[in-house]
Amino acid sequence: MSTLALVANAWLDSSTEKIRSKPVPWEGYQRANLVTSEELALVKKVDRQPQAKVQSILVTDGPTYATLYLKLLKKLVRVDTMQYLLVMIGDALLDHDERIPLFTKQIDTEPELPYGPLLRACTTPDEFVQLKAAQILTTLLSSESGPLPNQQIQPFLNTLASLIGGSSPHARDVAVQSLEALLTRTECRKAAWTLPNLVDGLVTILESNPTPQMAYQVGFCFWLLTFEQDIAEQINRKFDIIPLLMIIAQSVVKEKVQRVIVATYRNLVAKAPSQNLPAMLVAKLLPYVKNLSTRKWSDEEIVEDIEFLKDELTTNFESLTTYDEYTSELSSGHLSWTPVHDSEAFWKENATKLNDKDYEQLKVLVKLLKESTDPVVLAVAAHDVGQYVKYYERGKKTLSDLGAKTRVMELMSHDNSDVRYQALLTTQRLVSQAWVG
Repeated sequence: MSTLALVANAWLDSSTEKIRSKPVPWEGYQRANLVTSEELALVKKVDRQPQAKVQSILVTDGPTYATLYLKLLKKLVRVDTMQYLLVMIGDALLDHDERIPLFTKQIDTEPELPYGPLLRACTTPDEFVQLKAAQILTTLLSSESGPLPNQQIQPFLNTLASLIGGSSPHARDVAVQSLEALLTRTECRKAAWTLPNLVDGLVTILESNPTPQMAYQVGFCFWLLTFEQDIAEQINRKFDIIPLLMIIAQSVVKEKVQRVIVATYRNLVAKAPSQNLPAMLVAKLLPYVKNLSTRKWSDEEIVEDIEFLKDELTTNFESLTTYDEYTSELSSGHLSWTPVHDSEAFWKENATKLNDKDYEQLKVLVKLLKESTDPVVLAVAAHDVGQYVKYYERGKKTLSDLGAKTRVMELMSHDNSDVRYQALLTTQRLVSQAWVG
């Protein structure tokens, strides 16, 4: 496969065809002293010529034309000219990976080449210029043998973040494919992690009912990101991807989508179990994995990943007490009406455990009450605060000190009726008797 095909997009291909045959005012550039007579002569040899002829010229004069295209792209700013030059660079590279060094080695004679003009093209308002430059940049950067310097990665990742977060489906498609190719490198993973809007853009795609192919590509990006220890530790806390990937896994049946999601979960368990297992318990990952283990798979790797997950999750989950499950739900931030919340026996036995380690779990509950915007979480949290004081009367003062009493009273005027109802019940419990210090 040609390296240029790392990023393939039908709109980009059809636009390339149209631009290849458009005239560019080269003589006008020469008259304006923007192009030398030598440059003009070289351009005229390949301008709107049959591909076979252009390719034969590149066989003998490849280095000359690589330099020419990049230097012209550096100094000419008209959109139609930039489009044409990017098409010529793309044509030179397509199915000819041996020509990639003709472009990447330009840095030896001129430090700004090849990446400076291509990075500038990525910031041009014209969509074709942006996306064709992104395709070429991905090709060149992916071929570099050493680590990529930050001044090349960071501006490109900034561009990809804005394309992923934008409204154009072509741009999103090209940007996600570029990101897939770059994230195979550890320096790119680390740089991408410094851009929350980039990761947030990927999350938004998964939340927006993506096609199976897009779900796979974004899942692949998450899989690559989670090879970094610090990312594996933080990504679910910051972006809530464990339950999100579970929703995708249950809605998209294609094997490659399941494979990449299972592989991502494996990374999260292997690299950061304490940070990720609680959310996996709440997301019901073990029943999902047990179900997967009964199916036939064409790929051996997914079978290994499923067995690894099943063993790890079984070991960690099957000895859990009801209280362990409750604290896992708390730490995941995803409170829902699981049976434990309505169990009087549970609260009678465990209410005082929320006081352990300087009220550690009670503080988590109050934090959800104060910060969550999800009405289900708010209703359950308000209910749980009421259950806590029902079975631990002295907890009223602590709740007041933590700001929970004020917050529960505020929630009595919440838009959601269930939140209002639970807040009312809990407020009655909080104010019904004298405070006990």
